[in-house]
Amino acid sequence: MASVYDAAYAGVPNWDVGRPQRAFVRLAEAGLVRGPVLDVGCGTGELSLYLARRGHDVLGVDLSPLAIRQAREKARWRRIDARFLVWDALDLPRLGAAGLAFRTVVDSAMFHVLGDRERDRFVAGLGEVVRPGGLYCVLGDARSDDRAVYGITPHELRRRFGEAGGWEVVFAYETGFERRWSTTPAYFVGVRRL
Repeated sequence: MASVYDAAYAGVPNWDVGRPQRAFVRLAEAGLVRGPVLDVGCGTGELSLYLARRGHDVLGVDLSPLAIRQAREKARWRRIDARFLVWDALDLPRLGAAGLAFRTVVDSAMFHVLGDRERDRFVAGLGEVVRPGGLYCVLGDARSDDRAVYGITPHELRRRFGEAGGWEVVFAYETGFERRWSTTPAYFVGVRRL
């Protein structure tokens, strides 16, 4: 998969709008982001850089070495202290084993592309790195077909995190996911670790 995303980042993918998605800006402005922060599927780092500029300790991870290289260059040129790592978000337990824990995990369109089993693996991995009281916030395209895997629904997230145990959905609302040339229906969901 890394090569697929590297190919996308060789240009400017339509999901890279050059700034964080508005849902995350509102979340930060409401004071609901607490550091340290993990940005899963961070791409070229716009959300990570925004949160770091607001004073949060941020680690952005992505499968794409090219995206991470671009994120590091942006951080250097903008003089923002954010860290970026080429990392598979499905391997969060290794971050936990290294002693890393986070109070907020942000996910701007990573979860919504995962397959069914990958989603369960990711939720289990979150349990290894999110501190009690911590928040996982995901923005993803709204699923348009109940038979499809792509996209998310609040119902699915309640079910998956409920089955994992030790989590509660604290907000879920309809919004839009902005792309370079359009906006698609999306959900923004926050799940707190108990």
